[in-house]
Amino acid sequence: MIQENVATAFSKQSTQFDQIEEENEILKYMRERIHRRALKHLKKGDYLLELNCGTGIDATFFAMNGIRVKATDVASGMIEQTKKKTEKFNLQNMISAEQCSYTELNKFNEGPFDAVFSDFGGLNCVSDLSEVVTGIKSKLKKGGKVILVIMPPVCPWEISLALKGNFKTAFRRLKKSGAESHVEGEHFTSWYFTPSQVAKAFGPEFKIEALEGLGSLVPPPYLENFPKKFPRLFKALGKMEEKVSTLSPFNRWCDHFIIVFNSAI
Repeated sequence: MIQENVATAFSKQSTQFDQIEEENEILKYMRERIHRRALKHLKKGDYLLELNCGTGIDATFFAMNGIRVKATDVASGMIEQTKKKTEKFNLQNMISAEQCSYTELNKFNEGPFDAVFSDFGGLNCVSDLSEVVTGIKSKLKKGGKVILVIMPPVCPWEISLALKGNFKTAFRRLKKSGAESHVEGEHFTSWYFTPSQVAKAFGPEFKIEALEGLGSLVPPPYLENFPKKFPRLFKALGKMEEKVSTLSPFNRWCDHFIIVFNSAI
């Protein structure tokens, strides 16, 4: 039921998704950081499995950098937008898109893949990461990379909302039973994971190569007016964050973290 609600919600949002990002300077800043980090661990000619691909923004970027992409998403609307983007940029030989939940990766036969990628908290829509990890392991080459962008339980910017009396939002990530999320009138539960919990789900055969925080100093994307009101401060916070993003606690206490695993141990 959870995945069904998620699929419905993001299918409804699919036609507006690109415009939402285009108008949000924080989202664009974060995605550019994610792309830079990912390209440090990918190379031209790699075959990438993307989970929760959305409208194909990442798939298009990777394809334009010489990386073949199998793009998957549980939402049919997102897959439709990805296919449209693929045709628009004439990337049919680089991107194939298929509706598929990341808990059901055995539904297709492609692979093995050089790397697996999941962006912007898509994996926060599942309560048990082991369901996803099992599928990833079955699709990944030995020595392959896993690049995930996940939302942790502690986000200082979010907790600071308690000072304004918004206790519901401030502490929602700390609920062990998950937090209620809603997109386009659809309700579903989100769960938040620490880097240690993600590492435990993958097991000792996967080594962490990189851990980087997003939104430890820069505000989370839903505070989209911040860069408009405080453009100089936003730029300054971005520069400061990039200097400390790989250090503790900034790589753990943030809006999202990027974690990169290598299976070759």
